[in-house]
Amino acid sequence: MSRQNSSAAPVQHGAPAPVGGSLTNAATLVSGVLVAVMAAILIVRFVFGLGAVTNLNDGYPWGIWVVVDVVIGSAFACGGFSVAMLVYIFNKGEYHPLVRPALLASLFGYTLAGVGVIFDLGRWWNFWHIFWPGYANPNSVMFEVALCISAYIVVMWLEFSPTFFEKFGMAGAKKKLNKVLFFLVALGTVLPMMHQSSLGTLLVVMGVQINPLWQTQLLPLLFLLTAISIGYGVVLFESCVAASAYRRSIETHLLQPLARVMLGFLAFYLVVRFGDLVWRGALGEAFKPTVVALAFWIENALFVAPFLIVGSAGARRNPARLFLAGVALMLGGVFLRLNGFLIGYDTGPGWNYFPSVPELLVTIGMFAIEVLGYIIITRRFPVLPREVQPSRA
Repeated sequence: MSRQNSSAAPVQHGAPAPVGGSLTNAATLVSGVLVAVMAAILIVRFVFGLGAVTNLNDGYPWGIWVVVDVVIGSAFACGGFSVAMLVYIFNKGEYHPLVRPALLASLFGYTLAGVGVIFDLGRWWNFWHIFWPGYANPNSVMFEVALCISAYIVVMWLEFSPTFFEKFGMAGAKKKLNKVLFFLVALGTVLPMMHQSSLGTLLVVMGVQINPLWQTQLLPLLFLLTAISIGYGVVLFESCVAASAYRRSIETHLLQPLARVMLGFLAFYLVVRFGDLVWRGALGEAFKPTVVALAFWIENALFVAPFLIVGSAGARRNPARLFLAGVALMLGGVFLRLNGFLIGYDTGPGWNYFPSVPELLVTIGMFAIEVLGYIIITRRFPVLPREVQPSRA
């Protein structure tokens, strides 16, 4: 996965510093092409409407642009919130080196999720209504989600701004921001809790259209628990990939206990999930010979997989296992949300939906923006902790 230190003294990590290096490589070039393709498709979409590029219909008014780019994308962006909760709420300062890279990934994920909502709006030119008090509907779950996500994006940019202050030598601005940082951290904890749980509420209000395997009053709790768990999984994934791509040492001493925390949240989720199914008498749906039942078992197999991959202390010292555990958990979160919003969603006979090629290309382009942005910022701004070779006696 990455280079390992063969010497007795491991590489130490100091203050954040730019990685450096060229911005022109295979990853940035491929990402740039994908972003250009996405931009061309979106021009067609905004000029000629949703029907010109999507397979959306009256039975399925939303597709992967909402489910993947927004619902799943925002869950993947919970790394910053999950790690910040450990550092600032539970006072686990040893995880502080993971905060800034996790916050960067979250920043891109949430910002693009907010932008992605506009793609799916029929009358996209009216998107500003969300922010205008005269159009506010406090009884709407979607309004609460939109408001909280928008506020959280602003909070994250402010939390991440010290990276830019350090780059451009703006020590005074950083000092002033530090005086109100506690308030931003508090908001950065409350806001994602609110909208991640409300994304589950969106399914609750859809009633009998959602298969009983996912339709439960506990959906807000289930979505929140998985969002926190996925956040830790994304940190494992991102840390391993960054270490491999930049030929850095993996911070195993931090990822090992982090994986243990992740398994704790995941275990609680599985107990609540299957306890709810048994209590409601809905578990029998999982044993029917249907595609929905198969998707249910795939989802939960992926949630169980991290226990098999990094369940022991020895396994958690293996970077490849940490990476695979993070991937499995992320895929489990993907299936939970796909199952609830698309696969397990039945709007009635005569309607079906499968994303068009342009829809898929736009979604791929959104993730390409994240990759491109992450590479540029980590190479030019102080995000990843500086590697310090230990002195030899």
